[in-house]
Amino acid sequence: MNITGNISDSLQYPTKDWVKIVILGIILIIPIVNFIGLGYYLRIIKTSLAGLDELPNFERIGELFVDGIKLLMVCIIYAIVPLIFYALSVSFAGSATVSSSTTTSSVFSSYLPGLTGISVVFFIIAAIFAIIISIFAYMGIANMAYHDSEIGAALRYREILDRITAIGWGNYMRWWIILTLIITVAGFFIDIIGGILLFFVLGFLVFLLGYSYLLIFQARSVALTFISLGE
Repeated sequence: MNITGNISDSLQYPTKDWVKIVILGIILIIPIVNFIGLGYYLRIIKTSLAGLDELPNFERIGELFVDGIKLLMVCIIYAIVPLIFYALSVSFAGSATVSSSTTTSSVFSSYLPGLTGISVVFFIIAAIFAIIISIFAYMGIANMAYHDSEIGAALRYREILDRITAIGWGNYMRWWIILTLIITVAGFFIDIIGGILLFFVLGFLVFLLGYSYLLIFQARSVALTFISLGE
């Protein structure tokens, strides 16, 4: 399946069962219970790899919960290096005092976070690592789903590299950029619209349905890319 077909299929996939989108949205906003939502993300990849075109059911909840914890562990492992450099960036950040207008300077002053040269360097390094890790993480998680939720499979970088090479680096990077743009732009609009409508309760529904839809869309697209093998 080409990139256009991948994205088109993935965008339509969540709409096959709006009830499950609502259920997932509710699950995702409940602390601890939201591990089930992460497990469902993995289950979508599994069923898609198996060739199924329908959204999986919320059955075997215990399995979903455990898979969710496993997926969170993998995400934490992937995020360790960027987080270390980000923490260094914050720790080296200074503070800059910005004086207010002359009419109020005797009473008030504003303090804005300042970045030293070294903190900027650490921040850039953190961003670079975050991007690189994001590129590999998708296929790592898909490889984990392919190997029946085995955590180690998400960290077998040789297998992940071989998979991306089989897909084709050009095709893979184009897909990654498009997926990242869709998720970023969609997330921005969900936040804006949800925030505006929050006082009318509708904002809550926008957040609930929007992020549930994006999670399902992303999982489906990841699975289709994993099995595309250079098509």
